[in-house]
Amino acid sequence: MARARFVPLSTHDEIPPDQMQEEADAFLAKMQRRRTVRDFSDRPVPKKIIESCLLAAGTAPNGANRQPWRFVVVGDPEIKSKIREAAEVEEREFYREKAPPEWLEALEHLGTDEHKPFLETAPWLIVIFAERYEVMEDGTKAKNYYVSESVGIATGLLIAAVHHAGLVSLTHTPSPMKFLNEVLDRPPNERAFLILVCGYPEEGAEVPEITKKPIEEIAIFVD
Repeated sequence: MARARFVPLSTHDEIPPDQMQEEADAFLAKMQRRRTVRDFSDRPVPKKIIESCLLAAGTAPNGANRQPWRFVVVGDPEIKSKIREAAEVEEREFYREKAPPEWLEALEHLGTDEHKPFLETAPWLIVIFAERYEVMEDGTKAKNYYVSESVGIATGLLIAAVHHAGLVSLTHTPSPMKFLNEVLDRPPNERAFLILVCGYPEEGAEVPEITKKPIEEIAIFVD
């Protein structure tokens, strides 16, 4: 086993407490403006912006620093069309047969259904895969650790980065998602985690009227 190598922490930039509060409040205000959008414009978004957002996602903490995420970024209209077609097959089955009544009732206020035009309209689809294990050059398998947790954290950072860049996003999780391995030619050690739809909102886009829980309902301080 390789011995751990440590270097001095040189990236931490401590700021005064009052400025810390300002920074925290400014970030909160920006994230409170974030909304999941389903009405996307087809306006192009430079690839370089998406690359920067992905690099931000790649800074996420993860199990044993295995970095078990793969981001497949799709801008090709033909591939986006294939993804929409396959996703809507699964979604029709979900809404018409699989979903129990209470689940459909829980979704009702969001106005969702089996139609997913945003998968073709938005300029970019980021398909996030979780790598269960890594295949080494000699063909052996190296286990990855805390895969779901690691990929989930990276996805959260990616969503924040996309919003910070001035774009909007939508998390889409058709079930099952095995078709994405086939459409995108991904290996069996990768499992689709979700599709993040990215772009600009369509002019006149609307979102559901919802609220978020206050601090008293989401946090418990033991001090």
